[in-house]
Amino acid sequence: MSEMMHIIPEFTDCFKKIGLESIDDVFKFSGGQNLIKENLASFRQRIKFETENPKTTLFLKRYQNIPASKQIDNWFSRRRRISTMDCDRRPAEILSRLGINVPKTVAFGVQWQGIFEKRSFIITEKVPNAESLEKRLPALFFKGRKKFIEHLAAFVSKFHKAGFRHRDLYLCHIFCDDAGKFTLIDLNRVFKPMVFGGKFLVKDLAQLYYSSPGSVITRADRLRFYLAYTGKTKLSICDRILIRKIKSKAKQMAKHDKKHNRYAPFENNRVG
Repeated sequence: MSEMMHIIPEFTDCFKKIGLESIDDVFKFSGGQNLIKENLASFRQRIKFETENPKTTLFLKRYQNIPASKQIDNWFSRRRRISTMDCDRRPAEILSRLGINVPKTVAFGVQWQGIFEKRSFIITEKVPNAESLEKRLPALFFKGRKKFIEHLAAFVSKFHKAGFRHRDLYLCHIFCDDAGKFTLIDLNRVFKPMVFGGKFLVKDLAQLYYSSPGSVITRADRLRFYLAYTGKTKLSICDRILIRKIKSKAKQMAKHDKKHNRYAPFENNRVG
């Protein structure tokens, strides 16, 4: 059995004071708020907690008893043997170097048992002065609807042009601060597909389309986003085909929601 743990220097003394000096400490830690989420896998746990020096809010993700099938799936999609926490950490490192804002990683660790992962964790810092677009719309439009949409389109386009796909690209996973800076969160499913890149691109864009509330986002807004995303001034035949695929995928998601008595945000009180 082997294990590894890393804490950035800024938080070394802080973690020592609250008793987070080893992987065992991290998995015994019971401070903070357990963030329960519907359909959260049994091997995952999320905890929010506060620190005083430095004074900030941190999020701990713990992974243990990860099914072997899930681990192997992660290895194939990332083309290497990789821990579950590294599915968060590695994309964050690369995206940060590319100038795409992601949450700051404060600490991480993994314990292996043979070739398989026994458990791992990652601790990230809360994005300062920011909330998800799901919460901040339509207030952000008051600073300029067109500029906001074009800025968001450029952010998503840069991410996709780097070859990455998020696979969970809802508005709740894009944060925006008071200065209008975007940050991409929840990176555990982010990867660079070797094949079917177009399929996952449609999925990402459909998730954005789906989660954009119909009571706020007009058809003109959606078209403006797409044109800014592609860098075009008018639609080609290929663009129209892609848009149909995005809408079709969003409708499939909405159909699934209706079976569970949930509404699709893009269908709720549509305007424009």
